[in-house]
Amino acid sequence: MRYLPLTPDDRQSMLATIGAQSVDDLFVDVPEEARLNGPIEGLPMHAGEMAVEAHMKALARKNHAAGDMPFFLGAGAYRHHVPASVDHIIQRGEFLTAYTPYQPEIAQGTLQTLFEFQTQVARLFGVDVANASMYDGSTACWEAITMARRITKRGKAILSSGLHPHYVSVAKTMARFTKDDLSYQAPSLEAATDGQNILDQIDDETSCVVVQYPDILGRIGDLSAIAEKAHKHKALLIAVVTEPVALGAIKSPGEMDADIVVGEGQSLGVGLQFGGPYVGLFGCKQKYVRQMPGRLCGETVDAEGKRGFVLTLSTREQHIRREKATSNICTNSGLCALAFTAHMTLLGEKGLRELAMLNHKKAVQAADRLSQINGVKLLNDSFFNEFTLVLDTDSRPVVRQLADQRILAGVSLGRLYPEEQPLAHGLLVAVTETSTDGEIEALATALEGALS
Repeated sequence: MRYLPLTPDDRQSMLATIGAQSVDDLFVDVPEEARLNGPIEGLPMHAGEMAVEAHMKALARKNHAAGDMPFFLGAGAYRHHVPASVDHIIQRGEFLTAYTPYQPEIAQGTLQTLFEFQTQVARLFGVDVANASMYDGSTACWEAITMARRITKRGKAILSSGLHPHYVSVAKTMARFTKDDLSYQAPSLEAATDGQNILDQIDDETSCVVVQYPDILGRIGDLSAIAEKAHKHKALLIAVVTEPVALGAIKSPGEMDADIVVGEGQSLGVGLQFGGPYVGLFGCKQKYVRQMPGRLCGETVDAEGKRGFVLTLSTREQHIRREKATSNICTNSGLCALAFTAHMTLLGEKGLRELAMLNHKKAVQAADRLSQINGVKLLNDSFFNEFTLVLDTDSRPVVRQLADQRILAGVSLGRLYPEEQPLAHGLLVAVTETSTDGEIEALATALEGALS
């Protein structure tokens, strides 16, 4: 039914049932400055269809694609080249026939790609097992924290200061309902990670430690010592990877004894897409598999001995009773997982390593050039394809000035941490294989002009 009319009495009855005084009470968690309190500015109240189409097209023309200008944005979402063959593969009928594979006899293509996806993620993360994807990186991070609580029967999670602030925000939002105690403080503009501070906090009440790798400032730390102390206190180490391409060049979290590894798969096959949809990655040690959220696809044989695929473990609430479920996130971004798998398959292990090294080479080139500018300091000299510059002024107006020149210079840390004034001088710059020498030089020239 496309239209469900409600009378005022219907609305009052529904509000009374949930304990709300008015419809506005349902939006109290939305910041007031983000609420729409009147008509949309610039949109006419009444117009003919052709006039509306023309107006909307004019608004759409204000958008710019990432490839329209020098692009150095990152902070958890990265511009990589996605081969045209990925789009061709994901539209093949055998993968689109059954998007949600509840009937294995007609969903073999979907089940096989999810099985391959799990294998790729497990190998990439260096863990025993991975699930058939999750909603996105931030919610996968929270699901890992709740998984650690189920395993350890504790409710204290230590979040590294290097964890993406959006991931922290999601965790804090969800912890309001679970009453988990989250220990977190914003990062400082230092070359060293907060590894020692984390070690000092771990105790017998800790359920897990959550560390981003590489972290939000681009720093790469050794997780082994954190894993060792966490395990000594029977806590778990959760590693968060927002840039999976990095694992083609650096040691995997599983090799450093991480118990759970989660991340965002957007970099491979998915594209930026104005912020979504994306795909969450989730893997863990074999001994924790029955506490892992999501679902698992397995390989088997049919009655004739032929290779086949089935859903092996399903623990989402749409599969089983809510009180028994390990997750209530009822999407696994299946199409994005398919795109991830197609891109990874086209690359192969050798191709991924070559792509990673090309990213790092480009980033080193850019860091060397930009750090020569007066008023610019490179925070850390150990990074993958993203690094932090410390300017001698607030980076936010600099970013806006360069954007007016059609150069997206990076992400101001003042934007990510608006209440942390010392971080306002930080500029997070991401450089991938798509960045040309000319674009790097254009960024350097524009930055020199803005700081002069």
